[in-house]
Amino acid sequence: MRTTYLLLFFLFSSPALGFDVPIPGTGPIAGTSHILVDFQSQQTIVEKNADERLEPASITKLMTAYIVFSELSKGSIALDDRVSVSEKAYRMDGSRMFIEPNKPVTVEELLLGMIIQSGNDASVALAEHVAGTEASFAELMNHYGRQLGLDNSNFVNSTGWPHEDHYSTARDIATLAAALIRDFPQYYDWYSQRVYKYNGIEQYNRNTLLGRDDSVDGIKTGHTNSAGYCLASSAIRDGRRLIAVVLGTDSKRQRADASYSLLNYGFRHFETHTLYEAGKPLTSARVWKGSEKEVTLGIDRDLHVTIPRGSYDSLEANMDLQATLVAPLQTSDELGSVRVNLGDQVLAEATLRPLTEISTGGIVRRAIDEVMLWFE
Repeated sequence: MRTTYLLLFFLFSSPALGFDVPIPGTGPIAGTSHILVDFQSQQTIVEKNADERLEPASITKLMTAYIVFSELSKGSIALDDRVSVSEKAYRMDGSRMFIEPNKPVTVEELLLGMIIQSGNDASVALAEHVAGTEASFAELMNHYGRQLGLDNSNFVNSTGWPHEDHYSTARDIATLAAALIRDFPQYYDWYSQRVYKYNGIEQYNRNTLLGRDDSVDGIKTGHTNSAGYCLASSAIRDGRRLIAVVLGTDSKRQRADASYSLLNYGFRHFETHTLYEAGKPLTSARVWKGSEKEVTLGIDRDLHVTIPRGSYDSLEANMDLQATLVAPLQTSDELGSVRVNLGDQVLAEATLRPLTEISTGGIVRRAIDEVMLWFE
């Protein structure tokens, strides 16, 4: 393995966390647990008790929505499907959109009722439409949770109704929120809608940050007596998105203020840069016994970093590359890595792969290179 140090002017930008650079604190943040994450770099900017298992309350409906969006994308259901409302869905307690047993409702109407009005009745109706029963839907929720890497979450129902085995964490919720925004941007605009009227009843989105700052475009509130007031929020400013999760505050105002403080802190004191782009040449290396003598290497995903403002010049990037590359080479081969540091902290790392395939060379080329390799 050989290491090559890269000049940062090859990059398009950069960021970090837990740094030697002096950074102002957030000040007091209400609640039991919170986390602030940069959407692009997926770096955690600040956290408190982010892995503590807590009741997510109606933030659970992010997972319900994620599964429904997945089913829509597969074509197994459609927005204009007419859903029969069960007695169970109709009689749900808590927040409701007021669907009725003998009045079919569409999947789209149910999604709007769940997302904007936080309707428990809508959540159960969607769960039953997708999986037959809410219990079967909960199994789907846990299956998707494992796929998304929600290691400290378990779902028992589609609504977030309190249950001792129904829990999540601030970190898992931030991961889920990012996945929903990334995987289903065509539906995400619904989370910024402030009012929805169904069955003659107009209800307002409980996320009061939507009226406070135009940069905020979601995501979901939650509240039960045992969970307290919770909020997963997101804002985008100058093309940069942050996600904040606050759990266990004492009031609607506290959850909004805590979330807004986190978002403002992240935008004010940190910056995110794209250092390397996927599929762009990053370096080249000698290839032995191949149809070509050289291969161009790059990465298969954009490499982003989040750092304290003003610390870009302190970034250091280097590559570790296999010392000897022998054909054939496939674009899926892992031949090394590129790593970005700020001081002693590794901010980001990506795998180096061939940007083109290199086939085995002819018999003469292989024979010559075999001899030359003895002297390497």
